[in-house]
Amino acid sequence: MNFGDKTRFEKITSVYPRLRIGIVGDFCLDRYLEIDPNRREMSIETGLPVYNVVNVRAQPGGAGTILNNLVALGIGEIHPVGFCGMDGEGYELRRALSSKPHVFLDHFYSTELRRTFTYCKPLLVEPGKAPVELNRLDSKNWTPTQLQVEEQLIEAIRALAPAMDALIVLEQVDIADTGVVTRGVLDVLGTIAEQKPNLLVIADSRRGLRGYPRLTLKMNAAELSALTGAPASTNLDDLKRTASSLAKRHQRCVFVTLAENGIIGADPNGSVEHVPALPVRGEIDIVGAGDAVTANLASALAAGATLKEALQIANAAASIVIHQLGTTGTASVAQIRELIFG
Repeated sequence: MNFGDKTRFEKITSVYPRLRIGIVGDFCLDRYLEIDPNRREMSIETGLPVYNVVNVRAQPGGAGTILNNLVALGIGEIHPVGFCGMDGEGYELRRALSSKPHVFLDHFYSTELRRTFTYCKPLLVEPGKAPVELNRLDSKNWTPTQLQVEEQLIEAIRALAPAMDALIVLEQVDIADTGVVTRGVLDVLGTIAEQKPNLLVIADSRRGLRGYPRLTLKMNAAELSALTGAPASTNLDDLKRTASSLAKRHQRCVFVTLAENGIIGADPNGSVEHVPALPVRGEIDIVGAGDAVTANLASALAAGATLKEALQIANAAASIVIHQLGTTGTASVAQIRELIFG
């Protein structure tokens, strides 16, 4: 990868310990159940196989995966804005978040009105073999987020925004208005972005970004097609033109991840950059790669990176993360430096 002058990389990443970044989004609990298949039994009561769990791991997931990556980068202050339920999973999530350095939970709320969004991931773990993930067990909220919860979140965003160097927005839920990023929250974020045009507010949504205000947008190629109405395409020139057109119309930067084909970035002034993916170096697991890209784009841009520099750093981070099996991984500055410069 041709990053250019290594001094530029060091200058950008040296700013990270001074950055203050807020994350507005759906924080969930990733609970890993490690199963030893050699301890398999048969249930006397049901006659069905019994899987024996020999270890349980819990870590922040969803928007928490972005937080994990910011922690790995050494960001100075990380402020999650979100909620969990007053349940066992919520306890585990708060404990996992509070164990991270430089994370401030003043605006992360526990509420009896919502349950904790949880991904329960059973893994078959055998020595010398890659973990095998079985059917996931999810716990979600299926009803709209209550007004009083939404108002707490809006108040938190208004209080935090003036002190932040960047805001990251992640909508992880499948049904609109059932998580943190409600219509009311989006309206407030749009107002803040208009009032503070120099504040980076970068958004990603599992449901797609249609209806989002004028924020910096990050998506994949399918989401780009759905948002713009452009025909689905794998042609790089087509994708660059579509991304550039959207950036000009939206008057904010647009980032498009292309899996094995790398990342595109476009700014409102017509600049378009593409960084190809790095070669695969063994078995991969793509879970968490997109969140690593988001965290690294936000950090690098907030630290003064150019469009291309931010893409190169984020691309390297994604390459590191996909080679971490059986977990939702992260990439540190040292790991990124080693991959880029050798």
